[in-house]
Amino acid sequence: MLLAAGILLVLLATVPPVGAWWQSWSPGIWDGINQAFNATRFPGRTESWLWIVVALVLLLLIGLMVAWIAQQGKGRSNLLAAEYDPGDVPGDVRIGGGVAEQALKHALAGRPDLAGSTVATYDVKGSPALKVRLLPRQGVAPHLLAAEIAGLLAALEAVVGKETPVLIHIGAGARTRFGRAERVR
Repeated sequence: MLLAAGILLVLLATVPPVGAWWQSWSPGIWDGINQAFNATRFPGRTESWLWIVVALVLLLLIGLMVAWIAQQGKGRSNLLAAEYDPGDVPGDVRIGGGVAEQALKHALAGRPDLAGSTVATYDVKGSPALKVRLLPRQGVAPHLLAAEIAGLLAALEAVVGKETPVLIHIGAGARTRFGRAERVR
């Protein structure tokens, strides 16, 4: 809506026929809005009760936006594995999600075939899971990259001692299209 309003304002300022159209069209709409507000006045007052409706709709919209913002980021976790060890000294063994995140980030750092990568730990239905997001450069075969990452994840599972569900997201965007791998000249 803001983009459309901005385009309309630019056209009004630069294209004379659009300005003429606006001057012929807008008075009818403005008169209709004024008539609606005049027809809904409080008895004996100059104010319309439509302003209360507008304020309530805006408050509802603000409430919905705050609720949506509050829901963002849910599911993130800081626990990769947890088990009870009943050995000589019984207790819980916990491995933080930062272990997997840092190990995979370190293994992926400095690769010329990647424009970027992120690793995050999430809680999915009560159990930890990893999300690995990769931005390969142009010309990198996604299936080969996924196979290499699967090998890294198998090594991580061998170290941790627990199998963890993983989502590998191989994306593309402006950063991958316009970035180039360094080449020897």
